[in-house]
Amino acid sequence: MGEQEVPSTLRRLWGRTDRPRRGPKPSLSVQQIVTAAADLADAEGLGAVSMARVAESLGFSAMALYRHVASKDELLALLADHLAAELAMPEHAGDWRSGLEAWTRAQIEGVLARPWFLELPLAVLPPGPHRMRWMEEAFALLRGVDLTGEEKLAIIGLLAQHVLAEARVQSEAARAAATDVRRTRGLPVDTPESELDPADLDAANPMHDFEAVLRHLAAPGDYPEMAAALAGTGPSPGGARDVDADIDFGLGIVLDGIEAYVRRRTS
Repeated sequence: MGEQEVPSTLRRLWGRTDRPRRGPKPSLSVQQIVTAAADLADAEGLGAVSMARVAESLGFSAMALYRHVASKDELLALLADHLAAELAMPEHAGDWRSGLEAWTRAQIEGVLARPWFLELPLAVLPPGPHRMRWMEEAFALLRGVDLTGEEKLAIIGLLAQHVLAEARVQSEAARAAATDVRRTRGLPVDTPESELDPADLDAANPMHDFEAVLRHLAAPGDYPEMAAALAGTGPSPGGARDVDADIDFGLGIVLDGIEAYVRRRTS
Protein backbone atom coordinates (compact mmCIF):
# COMPACT_ATOMS: atom_id res chain seq x y z
CA MET A 1 0.00 0.00 0.00
CA GLY A 2 1.47 3.33 -1.06
CA GLU A 3 1.41 6.31 1.31
CA GLN A 4 -1.26 8.00 -0.79
CA GLU A 5 -3.50 4.97 -0.19
CA VAL A 6 -3.17 5.18 3.60
CA PRO A 7 -6.37 6.60 5.16
CA SER A 8 -6.21 10.34 5.80
CA THR A 9 -6.80 9.89 9.54
CA LEU A 10 -3.74 7.65 9.83
CA ARG A 11 -1.61 10.05 7.81
CA ARG A 12 -2.68 12.98 9.97
CA LEU A 13 -2.11 10.97 13.13
CA TRP A 14 1.43 10.26 12.00
CA GLY A 15 2.07 13.81 10.80
CA ARG A 16 2.25 12.81 7.13
CA THR A 17 -0.24 15.32 5.73
CA ASP A 18 0.86 17.65 2.98
CA ARG A 19 1.85 21.13 4.11
CA PRO A 20 1.75 24.22 1.96
CA ARG A 21 5.22 25.39 0.96
CA ARG A 22 4.26 29.03 0.64
CA GLY A 23 2.02 31.50 2.38
CA PRO A 24 1.70 32.64 6.00
CA LYS A 25 2.15 30.18 8.82
CA PRO A 26 -1.23 28.77 9.94
CA SER A 27 -2.57 30.39 13.12
CA LEU A 28 -3.93 27.05 14.34
CA SER A 29 -2.27 23.64 14.63
CA VAL A 30 -3.36 20.09 15.23
CA GLN A 31 -1.45 20.07 18.53
CA GLN A 32 -3.30 23.17 19.74
CA ILE A 33 -6.62 21.55 18.87
CA VAL A 34 -5.80 18.27 20.63
CA THR A 35 -4.50 20.04 23.74
CA ALA A 36 -7.66 22.16 23.91
CA ALA A 37 -9.81 19.05 23.54
CA ALA A 38 -7.93 17.33 26.39
CA ASP A 39 -8.33 20.40 28.60
CA LEU A 40 -12.06 20.47 27.87
CA ALA A 41 -12.38 16.76 28.69
CA ASP A 42 -10.46 17.31 31.96
CA ALA A 43 -12.85 20.07 32.95
CA GLU A 44 -16.18 18.67 31.79
CA GLY A 45 -15.72 15.08 30.63
CA LEU A 46 -15.38 13.58 27.17
CA GLY A 47 -19.06 14.20 26.45
CA ALA A 48 -18.33 17.94 26.35
CA VAL A 49 -15.77 17.53 23.57
CA SER A 50 -17.17 18.55 20.20
CA MET A 51 -15.63 20.34 17.26
CA ALA A 52 -17.73 23.40 18.06
CA ARG A 53 -16.78 23.52 21.75
CA VAL A 54 -13.09 23.00 21.03
CA ALA A 55 -13.17 25.71 18.38
CA GLU A 56 -14.91 28.08 20.78
CA SER A 57 -12.29 27.49 23.47
CA LEU A 58 -9.59 28.44 20.97
CA GLY A 59 -11.40 31.48 19.63
CA PHE A 60 -11.98 30.00 16.18
CA SER A 61 -14.95 28.78 14.18
CA ALA A 62 -15.66 25.07 13.85
CA MET A 63 -14.92 25.39 10.14
CA ALA A 64 -11.37 26.47 11.00
CA LEU A 65 -10.86 23.23 12.93
CA TYR A 66 -11.98 21.09 10.00
CA ARG A 67 -9.04 22.40 7.99
CA HIS A 68 -6.77 20.58 10.45
CA VAL A 69 -8.90 17.71 11.84
CA ALA A 70 -11.35 16.01 9.50
CA SER A 71 -13.92 14.78 12.04
CA LYS A 72 -14.67 14.16 15.69
CA ASP A 73 -13.63 10.52 15.24
CA GLU A 74 -10.25 11.72 14.03
CA LEU A 75 -10.04 14.06 17.01
CA LEU A 76 -10.67 11.14 19.38
CA ALA A 77 -7.85 9.17 17.74
CA LEU A 78 -5.55 12.15 18.19
CA LEU A 79 -6.66 12.45 21.83
CA ALA A 80 -5.83 8.82 22.58
CA ASP A 81 -2.36 9.25 21.11
CA HIS A 82 -1.93 12.56 22.98
CA LEU A 83 -2.47 10.82 26.31
CA ALA A 84 -0.06 8.03 25.38
CA ALA A 85 2.58 10.71 24.78
CA GLU A 86 2.34 11.67 28.46
CA LEU A 87 3.23 8.16 29.70
CA ALA A 88 6.74 7.71 31.05
CA MET A 89 8.41 4.42 31.89
CA PRO A 90 9.11 4.28 35.65
CA GLU A 91 12.28 2.85 37.11
CA HIS A 92 12.19 -0.88 37.86
CA ALA A 93 14.47 -3.76 38.86
CA GLY A 94 15.51 -4.50 35.28
CA ASP A 95 13.97 -7.93 34.73
CA TRP A 96 11.04 -8.40 32.36
CA ARG A 97 8.47 -9.01 35.11
CA SER A 98 9.24 -5.90 37.15
CA GLY A 99 9.41 -3.96 33.89
CA LEU A 100 5.95 -5.09 32.77
CA GLU A 101 4.61 -4.37 36.25
CA ALA A 102 5.91 -0.79 36.05
CA TRP A 103 4.67 -0.47 32.44
CA THR A 104 1.17 -1.60 33.38
CA ARG A 105 0.99 0.38 36.60
CA ALA A 106 1.97 3.59 34.78
CA GLN A 107 -0.99 3.14 32.45
CA ILE A 108 -3.46 2.48 35.27
CA GLU A 109 -2.32 5.63 37.06
CA GLY A 110 -2.50 7.60 33.82
CA VAL A 111 -6.09 6.51 33.19
CA LEU A 112 -7.11 7.22 36.80
CA ALA A 113 -5.72 10.73 36.38
CA ARG A 114 -7.91 11.19 33.29
CA PRO A 115 -10.80 8.71 33.65
CA TRP A 116 -12.54 10.03 30.53
CA PHE A 117 -9.94 8.00 28.62
CA LEU A 118 -12.15 4.97 29.34
CA GLU A 119 -14.90 6.50 27.20
CA LEU A 120 -12.72 6.56 24.08
CA PRO A 121 -13.57 3.83 21.52
CA LEU A 122 -10.09 2.35 21.89
CA ALA A 123 -10.83 -0.92 20.07
CA VAL A 124 -11.49 0.88 16.78
CA LEU A 125 -9.13 3.86 17.05
CA PRO A 126 -6.12 3.65 14.72
CA PRO A 127 -2.72 3.47 16.44
CA GLY A 128 -0.67 6.64 16.52
CA PRO A 129 3.09 7.02 17.01
CA HIS A 130 2.89 7.53 20.78
CA ARG A 131 0.68 4.50 21.38
CA MET A 132 3.07 2.48 19.20
CA ARG A 133 6.03 3.86 21.14
CA TRP A 134 4.45 2.65 24.37
CA MET A 135 3.95 -0.82 22.90
CA GLU A 136 7.58 -0.75 21.80
CA GLU A 137 8.54 -0.25 25.46
CA ALA A 138 6.78 -3.51 26.35
CA PHE A 139 8.37 -5.43 23.46
CA ALA A 140 11.76 -4.16 24.61
CA LEU A 141 11.09 -5.52 28.09
CA LEU A 142 10.34 -8.94 26.58
CA ARG A 143 13.38 -8.89 24.27
CA GLY A 144 15.24 -11.63 26.13
CA VAL A 145 12.20 -13.86 26.70
CA ASP A 146 12.13 -16.85 24.37
CA LEU A 147 8.56 -16.48 23.10
CA THR A 148 7.22 -15.87 19.62
CA GLY A 149 6.24 -12.39 18.51
CA GLU A 150 2.60 -13.46 18.54
CA GLU A 151 2.89 -14.65 22.15
CA LYS A 152 4.53 -11.40 23.22
CA LEU A 153 1.81 -9.39 21.50
CA ALA A 154 -0.86 -11.48 23.26
CA ILE A 155 0.77 -10.85 26.65
CA ILE A 156 0.93 -7.11 25.99
CA GLY A 157 -2.72 -7.16 24.92
CA LEU A 158 -3.71 -9.06 28.06
CA LEU A 159 -2.02 -6.45 30.25
CA ALA A 160 -3.67 -3.64 28.26
CA GLN A 161 -7.06 -5.23 28.95
CA HIS A 162 -6.19 -5.46 32.63
CA VAL A 163 -5.35 -1.75 32.62
CA LEU A 164 -8.80 -0.87 31.30
CA ALA A 165 -10.64 -3.24 33.66
CA GLU A 166 -8.75 -2.16 36.80
CA ALA A 167 -8.96 1.53 35.97
CA ARG A 168 -12.69 1.26 35.26
CA VAL A 169 -13.42 -0.37 38.61
CA GLN A 170 -11.35 2.16 40.53
CA SER A 171 -12.60 5.24 38.66
CA GLU A 172 -16.26 4.25 38.81
CA ALA A 173 -16.00 3.52 42.53
CA ALA A 174 -14.33 6.89 43.13
CA ARG A 175 -16.94 8.71 41.04
CA ALA A 176 -19.83 7.00 42.85
CA ALA A 177 -18.32 7.83 46.23
CA ALA A 178 -17.83 11.49 45.29
CA THR A 179 -21.42 11.75 44.03
CA ASP A 180 -22.72 10.26 47.28
CA VAL A 181 -20.65 12.63 49.42
CA ARG A 182 -21.83 15.70 47.50
CA ARG A 183 -25.43 14.59 47.90
CA THR A 184 -25.25 13.77 51.62
CA ARG A 185 -23.29 16.94 52.41
CA GLY A 186 -25.55 19.13 50.28
CA LEU A 187 -22.66 20.29 48.11
CA PRO A 188 -22.95 21.49 44.50
CA VAL A 189 -22.66 18.70 41.94
CA ASP A 190 -19.59 20.34 40.42
CA THR A 191 -17.63 20.41 43.69
CA PRO A 192 -14.16 19.01 42.81
CA GLU A 193 -13.32 15.67 44.35
CA SER A 194 -10.13 17.23 45.74
CA GLU A 195 -12.28 19.45 47.97
CA LEU A 196 -14.21 16.54 49.52
CA ASP A 197 -13.28 15.01 52.88
CA PRO A 198 -11.15 11.87 52.24
CA ALA A 199 -12.77 10.14 55.21
CA ASP A 200 -16.22 10.78 53.71
CA LEU A 201 -15.03 9.42 50.37
CA ASP A 202 -13.69 6.25 52.00
CA ALA A 203 -16.95 5.71 53.88
CA ALA A 204 -18.99 6.21 50.70
CA ASN A 205 -17.01 3.70 48.64
CA PRO A 206 -19.43 1.23 47.00
CA MET A 207 -17.41 -1.71 48.33
CA HIS A 208 -18.76 -0.88 51.77
CA ASP A 209 -22.28 -1.56 50.46
CA PHE A 210 -21.16 -5.10 49.60
CA GLU A 211 -19.79 -5.58 53.11
CA ALA A 212 -22.94 -4.13 54.69
CA VAL A 213 -25.24 -6.39 52.64
CA LEU A 214 -23.24 -9.50 53.41
CA ARG A 215 -22.87 -8.79 57.13
CA HIS A 216 -26.18 -7.23 58.04
CA LEU A 217 -28.84 -7.91 55.40
CA ALA A 218 -28.15 -11.21 53.62
CA ALA A 219 -28.98 -14.42 55.44
CA PRO A 220 -25.80 -16.53 55.73
CA GLY A 221 -27.74 -19.62 54.68
CA ASP A 222 -28.59 -18.02 51.34
CA TYR A 223 -24.95 -17.40 50.43
CA PRO A 224 -23.07 -20.10 52.37
CA GLU A 225 -19.89 -20.09 50.29
CA MET A 226 -19.36 -16.35 50.59
CA ALA A 227 -20.29 -16.36 54.27
CA ALA A 228 -17.81 -19.14 55.00
CA ALA A 229 -15.03 -17.64 52.90
CA LEU A 230 -15.34 -14.18 54.47
CA ALA A 231 -16.06 -15.26 58.04
CA GLY A 232 -13.69 -13.57 60.44
CA THR A 233 -12.65 -10.85 58.03
CA GLY A 234 -13.53 -7.33 59.01
CA PRO A 235 -13.75 -3.95 57.36
CA SER A 236 -10.52 -2.15 56.58
CA PRO A 237 -9.14 -0.10 59.50
CA GLY A 238 -10.96 3.19 59.70
CA GLY A 239 -13.23 2.11 56.88
CA ALA A 240 -10.58 3.04 54.31
CA ARG A 241 -9.67 0.92 51.30
CA ASP A 242 -6.09 0.79 50.11
CA VAL A 243 -6.46 1.41 46.38
CA ASP A 244 -2.76 0.85 45.73
CA ALA A 245 -2.91 -2.51 47.48
CA ASP A 246 -5.97 -3.49 45.44
CA ILE A 247 -4.17 -2.63 42.20
CA ASP A 248 -1.00 -4.43 43.24
CA PHE A 249 -2.93 -7.55 44.23
CA GLY A 250 -4.74 -7.89 40.90
CA LEU A 251 -1.70 -7.05 38.81
CA GLY A 252 0.41 -9.49 40.81
CA ILE A 253 -1.94 -12.36 40.05
CA VAL A 254 -1.95 -11.55 36.32
CA LEU A 255 1.85 -11.40 36.25
CA ASP A 256 2.06 -14.66 38.21
CA GLY A 257 0.06 -16.29 35.42
CA ILE A 258 2.25 -14.77 32.71
CA GLU A 259 5.41 -15.85 34.56
CA ALA A 260 4.09 -19.41 34.86
CA TYR A 261 3.34 -19.43 31.13
CA VAL A 262 6.82 -18.14 30.26
CA ARG A 263 8.43 -20.74 32.52
CA ARG A 264 6.42 -23.55 30.93
CA ARG A 265 7.10 -22.40 27.36
CA THR A 266 10.82 -21.82 27.87
CA SER A 267 11.68 -24.79 30.09
